[in-house]
Amino acid sequence: MPFVKRYLIPRLIQYFLVIWVGITVVFFIPRLTPNDPVIKMIDQMRARGSTLEPGTMDSIMEDLTEMYGLEGSWPEQYVAFWRNLAHGDLGVSFFQFPAPVTDLVSNALPWTLGLLLTTTAISWILGNIVGGIAGYYTRRSWSRILDAIAMVIRPLPYYIFAFMLLLLFAYHWRWFPVTGGASLGALPEFTWAYIQDVLRHSFLPGLSLAVLGMAVNFQVMKLLVQNVNSEDYVQYARLGGVTNARIVSKYVIRNALLPQITGLALSFGQLFSGALITEIVFGYPGVGMLLYRAILNGDYNLIMGITVLSIFGITTAMLIVDLTYPLFDPRVRYT
Repeated sequence: MPFVKRYLIPRLIQYFLVIWVGITVVFFIPRLTPNDPVIKMIDQMRARGSTLEPGTMDSIMEDLTEMYGLEGSWPEQYVAFWRNLAHGDLGVSFFQFPAPVTDLVSNALPWTLGLLLTTTAISWILGNIVGGIAGYYTRRSWSRILDAIAMVIRPLPYYIFAFMLLLLFAYHWRWFPVTGGASLGALPEFTWAYIQDVLRHSFLPGLSLAVLGMAVNFQVMKLLVQNVNSEDYVQYARLGGVTNARIVSKYVIRNALLPQITGLALSFGQLFSGALITEIVFGYPGVGMLLYRAILNGDYNLIMGITVLSIFGITTAMLIVDLTYPLFDPRVRYT
């Protein structure tokens, strides 16, 4: 079939190649840093007042190296890592030993997915709709006001905007909690009281991600719509007496939205940008906060587990978008 030979197979090859290169790069980067988890653990034991004789220290270092899976050369560790990954084994966390990496990631993942998927959907939908309408009516005063607001918000770094919300709504007015994903001691249960508590704690982190993401989508969509506005078929539609509402929805926004579909899949890379910083600022118990602690402690296994998850997620999203893109754009064919 032409679809399998010319369209599906090349993209699957690219998909697995990107995953292999990404995981390989992430495997070696932590090992190039000066943080040695074994030495750091020995230092922590000494800081707690433990007295270690030279022979005992060597024995402990050998045991820690074996438990952490760091024995042998880097190529040997690399082969062992892929072998374990094929069996779904990401090892144990160095500094939360003996907790498995899969357990730590699975506990933090629902917090990040709930926050990231919700804010990404809100910012993408609202940003594109408002940006599309503002781009079509670009000379209206309200369109210029929204554009000016977006120009002020978009360049703000995530941590600056997050700190502004934190100081204003948590410290000054005290409307929302300062940190955490739920109240201290609250037991996870499917009740309205617990859901309401989680929503209150996630409102400020979600607001910071949604507003900044909406500003980006607004400006990009407005520029795309302005370009589509100058196309001949839009001019012909106006001359033919087609209403503005139909032109905006059927002709302009629909065609300008195609590049934004690709951007939607790429936006999940926020896990290592905006979402990471936002979770740190608000002390949110998601994957971003877990990754931050893993980097500080030189926890190779935990870093690898989180990044492997992210690489698989982002590349899979891009593959799905690539395979379904012809459904949105009839100019792209499978053959």
